Parts: sequence; structure tokens; C-alpha cells
Amino acid sequence: MLDLGRLRALHAVAVHGTVGAAAAALGYTPSAVSQQIAKLERETHTTLLERQGRGVRLTDEAHQLAATAQTLLSIVEEAEVRLEERRGLPTGRLAIGCFASAARGLMPGALAELAARHPSLDARLTEVDPHVSIDLVARGVIDLAVAHDWDIAPMATPPGVEQAVIGDDLCDILVPREHPLSARSSVRREELADERWISQPPGTVCHDWLIRTLRATGYEPRIVHQAEENPTQVALVAAGLGIALVPRLGRGALPPEVTPVRLDPVPMRRLRALWRTGAARRPAIRETVRTLQELWPRVASSAT
Repeated sequence: MLDLGRLRALHAVAVHGTVGAAAAALGYTPSAVSQQIAKLERETHTTLLERQGRGVRLTDEAHQLAATAQTLLSIVEEAEVRLEERRGLPTGRLAIGCFASAARGLMPGALAELAARHPSLDARLTEVDPHVSIDLVARGVIDLAVAHDWDIAPMATPPGVEQAVIGDDLCDILVPREHPLSARSSVRREELADERWISQPPGTVCHDWLIRTLRATGYEPRIVHQAEENPTQVALVAAGLGIALVPRLGRGALPPEVTPVRLDPVPMRRLRALWRTGAARRPAIRETVRTLQELWPRVASSAT
């Protein structure tokens, strides 16, 4: 009889690509994941992982077993959904994936409220990029994702994934205090052609929005600095090194060296919760989404 926990460990390595990433997703140590897979190799009399440089690769047999594990984990999830549905209360583990600024500005309050109201619910947060989190939901690696999209780049969800809107996050242009635009109440996109931009790296949702939006006004944006974290972008603006488009959620208080200016029309990104259709009946999913939607107005008003 194959052990489900060991199959789960192998499946996590297949999904995340490394033992370390699988351990982080499961809440284990890398050595614990390695031990689980070593035991599975002994049970199956099969080599499942082979060394490849500093990492590992799955053998053909491991890929077949991981695909079987995906089927079994889906069956287990359905059984858990039915039990939780019968109880009518949010219980069990809920794995949540969330992008950085929402993990900082929205999720602490939401997780605290869920813990206070539902002590039997074990909600666990992992910070992931929005592009990645949707795929993780579809593959059953996480139960719920908090992601975002922009008006010119709407989110595409795969079959079997449902979503609900949490709220809209407004964005401002941040400029150094001595910048000529700092005295303006608003600015149009066409006026920013000669600016030096600070942006997130290519491949991120925010970077893609900035490039596509500014190109639509007829010029190529001059991106001089790239930083993943919004606080780092704010620090670069404060140093007078450029301007940045930064959402309000999770931005925190601005230093005196930085001035927010409204961009006309105001850019906005829409926050969404996503989950698998098969898990839609889980009280844990419904209650978490409801908590996020109820909390959002308070978070949004405090971020202005």
C-alpha cells in the first residue's frame, strides 16, 4: 500500500521543480521531503529522483507516479470537501497563495479574523506571483489564490477554476519631492514621455501593464531601475532616481522625499480570489472569500 503522504511529497517536487520549493509549499523541511521520497523509492523498488547538477530531476517512473498521485489527491480532496460540507463549518488546512503587496496589506488582517472566528481552520499563506498562483490552483497545489489583473490585461482562468472579485486597488505616480510634477494635482500619461522609470522586472503583471500602457501613448518608456518589492521602488524614488507607478495596497506610509500624484485616468488593478470548481462547496473557501470581500473596503480606505 503506497503512503499518501509520500505520494504528496513526490507530487510537490514534480510541480515545484525542486525539493526545497516542494518543502516550502508543504510546510516541511527539505530533509523531511527527501526522507519521504527515499521511503517511497524503497516501497516501490524504483529510483524516483536523480541528481542533476545541484538539483534533481524526476525519472520517467516518477513522472508516472506523480500523475497517479495527482488523481489520488483529487479524490482525497473531494472526500474532504464532502465531510467539511456536512459539518457546515470551515475546518482543515487551507493553502493560500497571494502576491506580495496583498500578502503584506490584506492577508494579515484576513488571516487573523479567520483564526479568531474559526479555530479549526488551519489557513496557511505562501507568497507567489499572480501568474504562478493561478496555475497552482488549477493543479491542486494550493486551495485558494489571491491574484490581480489590469484593465488592459484581464486575467484568463483555465477550465475548472472559479473566481470572485475582492476589490479594486488604485495606483499613483510617485515622484521625488523636488520633481516638477510634485506640485501637480494630476498628470496625463502623454506627459511622461521623457521620464526615467522605476519598475518591477519583466514578466510581472505590473511591468507588462506599464510597458503596454505607455507604448499606447506613442513612446517607449525608459526604465532605468527594476525592483520586485514596492518599498524598494519607493526608496529609489526618494533618492531622486526616477518615478514609479505604485499601487496603494501594501505601500505603507510614504517618506517625506516622495510625493504621490494622480495619473489621469487613474490606473487600477482588480483583486480576485480563485479556487477550483471541485472545492467550491468547501465552507473554508466560501468563508475565506467572504472575509476578504468584507475586509477590503477597510483596507482600501486606509491605503489612500
